[in-house]
Amino acid sequence: MTDPAGGQRGGGALTRSVGLWSAIAVNVANMIGTGVFLKARVMTCNVGSPALVLLAWAAAGLLSLAGAFCYSELAAMMPEAGGDYVYLRTAYGRLTGFLYGWMAFAVARAASQAALAVGFAIFMNVALGGVLDRWHVDGSMLGMSVHVGGLTVVALAVIWSVALVNCLSVEVGGLTALAATGVKVALVFAVGAAAFLFAPPGGAPPGSGFEGTCVGVASSARGGIAGFGAAMLGALWAYDGWNNVAPLSGEIRDPQRNLPRAFVGGMLVVAALYLFANAGYFHALGAVRIASVPLNSSVATEVLERFLGPVAVSLTAVALMVSSFGSLHASVLANSRIPFAMARDGLFFRALGRLSARANVPARAILAQAAWASVLAISGSYDALTDSVIFVAWAFYGLSTASLFVFRARNPDAPRPYRTPGFPWVPIVFLLVTAALLVNTFVAAPRQAFEGVAVLLAGLPLYAYWSRRSRSARGA
Repeated sequence: MTDPAGGQRGGGALTRSVGLWSAIAVNVANMIGTGVFLKARVMTCNVGSPALVLLAWAAAGLLSLAGAFCYSELAAMMPEAGGDYVYLRTAYGRLTGFLYGWMAFAVARAASQAALAVGFAIFMNVALGGVLDRWHVDGSMLGMSVHVGGLTVVALAVIWSVALVNCLSVEVGGLTALAATGVKVALVFAVGAAAFLFAPPGGAPPGSGFEGTCVGVASSARGGIAGFGAAMLGALWAYDGWNNVAPLSGEIRDPQRNLPRAFVGGMLVVAALYLFANAGYFHALGAVRIASVPLNSSVATEVLERFLGPVAVSLTAVALMVSSFGSLHASVLANSRIPFAMARDGLFFRALGRLSARANVPARAILAQAAWASVLAISGSYDALTDSVIFVAWAFYGLSTASLFVFRARNPDAPRPYRTPGFPWVPIVFLLVTAALLVNTFVAAPRQAFEGVAVLLAGLPLYAYWSRRSRSARGA
């Protein structure tokens, strides 16, 4: 049973103290990462014109908005800690819920957090002129020599700093997310506004084309339907995170009203920012110059350099630092509730299902998540792991959305504080596009798809172990 305050089986209840604006901030912070600063170049090469790039951003935003509509109904029906884990467990059974939670904790969320922390360190290094490259600690442990570089130290420091902030209280975590998101939104808006206000129009001279541009972009992903599809995938990557507030549902104040507003409001804010910033890029540089941006640079840097000069590199690095920190904080705040919910159901380490006495937050789950993200950051395996579960993550997005049909058929008269607009067509469109993405992944990147399936299969013996322990505990 779920209690009114969002706690689950056993133990104390979570505190519903995260307001609407903090909930919106969690979703916005997870979506605004590096994509809005980096993706314009590749997307321009994919489709060849500013209008089609903006159309790809708009289409990807509408698709993500369709997903947000569907998740709004699910979250308002089941405002519990865990998000997708709860929807999948309730619709399809404990095994499906566990496999999602296993994938999220072991790979998807932890690897993403490791990548964000390392990204923060890399951008700090750029802003400081390479100081971290020259700073390292050498020593020995258990008879082995150990070399820890400055980038690793900073990455670990930011992981644990964010974890400790989130252990203070959910109010502090929510307010920190709100502050970081406000800065991120202001930065993206400032880059777009600066492009319109200060950078001279940068259209290409007459007769110029794309010859000699688009280094590293395959010809098969340029032009036509294939090119537009590739551009949409790039935009969808930048929108990823639109459902991140779901695991925090057990701590949202007035969840039946605020959760739908958080999902939909966050999506609308980010879509508007992305369209505005990219329109500014094209105003300042033009399509040909954007397609010619070097691989080791970003379109935002090139825009700022038109009126700020070399200092633009450092300013862009600072913006990316802030963006990485905000995304990391929001991810830790929300996704630590997944292992907490699993532990409360007896499907994970039971200690992670306990709330701290003073702050009433799942501190042990937060610290366990930070520990595993630290291991991945040190090992450097986070990029490969993240790539391997993209396929599986989208499969679970589809299953969660499809659970709408399960619940409507199984419990037609259940209270639904929010109903998905355009049902059944909105979820059907979302599911069709998701299916197309999954098929495309199998065709274009079969190795990553099979690696993702292997991650899921690795969770089966763990499920058997915890499920058996859970049954024994209930029998006792």
